[in-house]
Amino acid sequence: MPDQSVRFNKTRIAPTPSGFLHLGNILSFALTVALAKQHGAKILLRIDDIDQARADEKYIQDIFDTLNFLEIPWDEGPRNVEEFKNTYSQIHRLELYAEANKQLRNNGFLFACTCSRKQLEKETCTCFNRKIPLDTKDAAWRLHTHNNRELTIRDYNGQTVAINLPMDMQNFVVRKKDGFPAYQLTSVIDDLFYGIDLIVRGQDLWSSTLAQHELALALGKNEFRDITFYHHPLLTDEQNQKLSKSAGATSVLYLRQNGKTQAQIYTMIADMLGLHIAISSWEQLADAVLSFYKNNPAPTMSGTGSDI
Repeated sequence: MPDQSVRFNKTRIAPTPSGFLHLGNILSFALTVALAKQHGAKILLRIDDIDQARADEKYIQDIFDTLNFLEIPWDEGPRNVEEFKNTYSQIHRLELYAEANKQLRNNGFLFACTCSRKQLEKETCTCFNRKIPLDTKDAAWRLHTHNNRELTIRDYNGQTVAINLPMDMQNFVVRKKDGFPAYQLTSVIDDLFYGIDLIVRGQDLWSSTLAQHELALALGKNEFRDITFYHHPLLTDEQNQKLSKSAGATSVLYLRQNGKTQAQIYTMIADMLGLHIAISSWEQLADAVLSFYKNNPAPTMSGTGSDI
């Protein structure tokens, strides 16, 4: 792990309001805040609501309720639903996303795709070869990626990981069929817009990290390579599956409604990680988890050394 004298400018907590926050989200938030405190970084609350079909106000409210109940702090960003909707929603940055897609289009990096999800489950997309016009109705825009381009990721250990974009992320979507920008694009633009230089996320988003580096290169945003990434192991259920927002029994709202205290919720997370100790705060949880990971390093997704 890097020396604590290493300074970062800003990190972010970036939940998506498509369901109630669960224990896995809380683990990630606690680690984010702890690392920010260690390295003098400000913490931004960025709620990713670009998927308007799934973003529900009750889920946005749940984000504030959960963070406040668990006393997880942040320095920048909205303090309530109204402030979020009026100032911080991704809807207010649509022009930035549109400009990025316009740049990609003008530079010839995009192709139109009319494939459905069911089609892609059965066969490989051939839309690039068909040269479908980008203005085709109900067509998504995909980034034409470079199969053999080596990407360099700056990890939390201070090392640089060199790796190619995996096959399952080739030619990923940057604008959806409904005309709204896709997650990979909005995440890159937002991180650069807010001056983020430390990103803490689960190992399940390793492929997204690679896709976002590919996209940043296409946009000429070389400063994205200076961001440090920390990928932490995930909480899993009894079937060893990662937690999801559809699993109500692990949502903080469900646990609160059933009388669980802040300390009991943090202790549940520790128990799920095999750390059978009483925990009363995000500080204690993060200290215990970081200490455990330091002594039991997990391999990186690229297989090149310890993850954290």
